[in-house]
Amino acid sequence: MIPAFPNAIPVEGFVGGLLIGLAAAIMLLGLGRIAGVSGLAARATGIADTGAPRNVAIAFVLGLPLGAFLISRALGTVQVSFPDTIWPLIIGGLLVGYGTRLGSGCTSGHGVCGLSRLSPRSMVATAMFMASGFVTVGLLRAGDWL
Repeated sequence: MIPAFPNAIPVEGFVGGLLIGLAAAIMLLGLGRIAGVSGLAARATGIADTGAPRNVAIAFVLGLPLGAFLISRALGTVQVSFPDTIWPLIIGGLLVGYGTRLGSGCTSGHGVCGLSRLSPRSMVATAMFMASGFVTVGLLRAGDWL
């Protein structure tokens, strides 16, 4: 246990990070494509006409909840919590979707794949993701919403 972070699970986080990196490497080396979830989701749903082959995008997107389900079955129940109403999730999802289209990618595409390729555009995008997150948490804490 890490004293400053009593709920931290560093081994699980490390293994998860390795698996994300492995998936990104397989996509890049095997298909020559970036494993950005927003692009793969757009391709899987037919919103985008370019990118990974559609069957690959569908398999990747379906694998996300399937992988979480398999881990929960193997390691036990995963505790999650949701707001009392669905509206924050809908609004947040729409804002994230708009932002990923506006920024030409998401945190996985820019933050994992782009940074590992030393892409200047991804460095700027990831810095903006992080800064936005810091400001959002600061505002929520200042307003006593957290």
